Amino acid sequence: MKRIASILAALLLTLGTLTAAVAETTFDGVVSNGEQIAVLAPFGGTVSTLGVRAGQEITLGQEIASVETTKVYASTDGTVSGVFGQPGDNAEDVAARSGAVLYVAPTGKYTITADIQKAYNNSDNKYVSIGETVYLESYYSSNGHEATGIITAADGVQYTVVTTEGELLMEETVVIYRDAAHTSTSRIGRGTVSRTPEVAVGGTGSIVALHVQDGDAVTRGQLLFETVTGTLDGLYASGNTIVSGVEGIVASVNATVGAALNKGDTVLTVYPRSAMQVKIEVDEYDLTAIREGDAVTLTFSYDEGNATVYPGTVAMISHVSESTDGSDATYLAYIDFTPDANIRLGMSAVASLGGGGDADALAADEQEPAQVAESAPAQ
Repeated sequence: MKRIASILAALLLTLGTLTAAVAETTFDGVVSNGEQIAVLAPFGGTVSTLGVRAGQEITLGQEIASVETTKVYASTDGTVSGVFGQPGDNAEDVAARSGAVLYVAPTGKYTITADIQKAYNNSDNKYVSIGETVYLESYYSSNGHEATGIITAADGVQYTVVTTEGELLMEETVVIYRDAAHTSTSRIGRGTVSRTPEVAVGGTGSIVALHVQDGDAVTRGQLLFETVTGTLDGLYASGNTIVSGVEGIVASVNATVGAALNKGDTVLTVYPRSAMQVKIEVDEYDLTAIREGDAVTLTFSYDEGNATVYPGTVAMISHVSESTDGSDATYLAYIDFTPDANIRLGMSAVASLGGGGDADALAADEQEPAQVAESAPAQ
């Protein structure tokens, strides 16, 4: 009888162990994300493209928008004679130091300050007009220097000629004619050669693209550089595109195509995937069954077969009840876990606490009491 009683006791112990092993507390929950990260505009301008929308998943470094740039063009034909600005620089700061972002030496590199004092004695030759094409030769014919130019200014008996072709010597005296053959009757005066000053090219905002370099030949209307508004952080320019510095789900988009954007404005906000949690409600009578730091397993409604189980940890249980209508108090709790690409915000989830142990360990528990019972000495 005592042996039978021992066996029955072992069976009852096994049954109790099995019951404890499979007993578990479950909570219904939903995937949430209480954190939002703002993606700020690193510079300003008018939004030209916008490539994201709310609810979209974005990756680190993904292009999310672009802004229109202010484009600066060459005002004259010539040669780039000095470049002082680089992408990332603030154009005003460069101009304050160097006078301009860059300079262009005009094709007409000589300027002649002239007057009509030595013009052929004819009333027509003593009246010159801005825009006239004129022909020049060195006063000392032995030099053999000739050039062609255009009258760019006239004031009383004085006028200015800028050359369009030909070579002269600095500070030499030249005779100016209306006739390409340099006939004396077409002489309209003479003047002194000096250099045509370089054209200073400046801009506003920060340089994001530079299209020329020192020594390049440029034509009037050629694009020289582009700027955006504001000062670039770290003087680093990555073009006129705005990229995301975080990966996750777009919570809201605050920019629109065609709207003005200032540096530091919020372009969009993002729910970072790494901050996803499962939010559950815990009834007050279940508070004794769950503690912060407890391990749980998570399954999701989209996966009907529960093929994938996600481990999680109870991160926080609120100390303030969600109930306000006098019914049983409930408390929000949050479970940390590592989501994969299948998990989306708002998904339904089930959090299981306790039970569900390792199958081999459970099998060992089933066998051990029986072995103990069999080894008991007969009475």
